[in-house]
Amino acid sequence: MNRYLRLALELCALGALWGLGTLLANYFAWPVPGGVVGLAMLLLLLAARIVEPEWLQNGVRLLLGEMLLFFIPALLSLLDYGPLLRQEGVRILLAILLSTVLTMVATALTVDFMFRRRGRRDA
Repeated sequence: MNRYLRLALELCALGALWGLGTLLANYFAWPVPGGVVGLAMLLLLLAARIVEPEWLQNGVRLLLGEMLLFFIPALLSLLDYGPLLRQEGVRILLAILLSTVLTMVATALTVDFMFRRRGRRDA
C-alpha cells in the first residue's frame, strides 16, 4: 500500500476515535474531554487486540512529531477571552488540570501495556 495512503488512513482512524470520544463525552455530558475518552477507547482496543500497534504507528509518529503546533492556536485564543478568564479562571484551570492528569494516566497505562505486550512477544 502506498505509504501516504496508509498514513492518511491511520490519521483518519485516530481522528475517528477522537471524534467518537467527543460525541460520547458530549452525549453523556461527561466532564472529561472527548480526546481522553478517545484515548481510553484506543487503550481498550489495543488491550483487546482488536487494533495492533503497527496499524497506527506512522500516524502516531507524525502527530507526536508535530505536537507543538497543536498548542499554538489554543494559546493565542486566550488573548480574546480576558474577561472570561478573570471570572471563570479557577474552574477552567481545574478542568485543565483534571484532563491533563487523566490524559497522563491513560497515556502511562497505554505505554506500560505496550511495553509489557512487546516484551512477551519478543521473549
